[in-house]
Amino acid sequence: MQIVSRRKFILTAGATSVSSFLFHGCGTKSPISTPSPSLVKATGNSPEINTATLGFIASLDCAPLVIAFEKGFFAKHGMTNVKLQQQDSWSIIRDDLELGGEKGGVDGAHVPTPIPYLLSAGKISKGKAPVPMGILARLNTNGPGICLAKDYQSLSSELNAQLLQPRITEMRGTGKKFRCAVTSLGGTHDLWLRYWLAANAINPISDVSIMVLPSQQIITAMKDKTVDVCCVDEPFLTQLMSQDVGSTIATTGELWKNHPEKAFTMRADWINRHPKATQSLLMAVMEAQMWCDKPENQPELEKIITSAPYRVPSGEGILHQLQGQFNFANNRSFKNEELRIKFWDGFSSFPFKSHDSWFIAENIRWGNLVEADLKLIDQVNRSDVWIEAAKALGEEGLIPPDTLSRGVETFFDGLNFDPTNPSDYLNQLTIKKV
Repeated sequence: MQIVSRRKFILTAGATSVSSFLFHGCGTKSPISTPSPSLVKATGNSPEINTATLGFIASLDCAPLVIAFEKGFFAKHGMTNVKLQQQDSWSIIRDDLELGGEKGGVDGAHVPTPIPYLLSAGKISKGKAPVPMGILARLNTNGPGICLAKDYQSLSSELNAQLLQPRITEMRGTGKKFRCAVTSLGGTHDLWLRYWLAANAINPISDVSIMVLPSQQIITAMKDKTVDVCCVDEPFLTQLMSQDVGSTIATTGELWKNHPEKAFTMRADWINRHPKATQSLLMAVMEAQMWCDKPENQPELEKIITSAPYRVPSGEGILHQLQGQFNFANNRSFKNEELRIKFWDGFSSFPFKSHDSWFIAENIRWGNLVEADLKLIDQVNRSDVWIEAAKALGEEGLIPPDTLSRGVETFFDGLNFDPTNPSDYLNQLTIKKV
């Protein structure tokens, strides 16, 4: 398989499985790649349109979109011409969301949960103008991990990184900084790493430097000894360990048990024009999430996402993550099914507004958003669509009792977040930009 330029490929959903996959570069969004959207007659619950272009990154948590495509769930709900478009970085996904499907970008995507808020606030769009987005579902809870370069792994014990502080201070004395890598500014990986550092009395602003790189480039940078610590998803954690360049010291579920991670987002203008198609897409993704969380399906899930054309890098880390088996640095190994990546179980798919409140609060903490952006939650979070989709699937019993909040959340350092009072949370923090 040759992937050119932006390493993008498009897959188009047919009645059951992959019907074709085509490649193009930045300037070749050509007539040969995908047909024009074909409208279908909107009768009853039929979608207004049967096509949508969805972006994704090749990591384990893209599974619900891939399975919705491969197992025919999109087609089952009338979305027979869905296209999956793979990219190498969240920055390209961000740019494609700003562009939109009608202009050669994407209509929706698999993204870190804060990205739709940063776009809706106009903080990360190229034009610095708001790009209104809607979050339809969480795609998973738990998943990523924090990985130290091998030179440093002996200075960290589980979630305790305070032994790194003397080395960081020593480096600063020579004009150097401890180098951190994340996959998107203000995204989940960025927030997990900053929280871990700050909880260990390491200031992410003044004590270290944080760079944004795609996951595969982070692996290269660790090989070249230009990155000291990173936060990435599986299977990249396993790659770092198998290539003997880094060692995972913690899974992010240990920082915040059952934390929300990636989201299924669509452009708000697409949602508004196609409400029935939006529900159809969401129903397909929800059914795929249910499928992904069944243990008997997980070997097949691994085979699908690691095979062409997806080629999520393979390795034992995928099945281990699905099963809750963790093998970390310093011979720390344990099994904890509660910390495994979840796609559906435990209300993992439901987009609680309380969780969005924390993501915005943390982005306020680091200067990416402002307090007024908390008002975006009622616009961006479309839990109302999720509830209607669950009813349409006959799964009313899977709607959480409290559809606004999962309650007060507790982190590994003992700090609590009360979603009814984000300001109080921010006031408790000693290390912050704002």
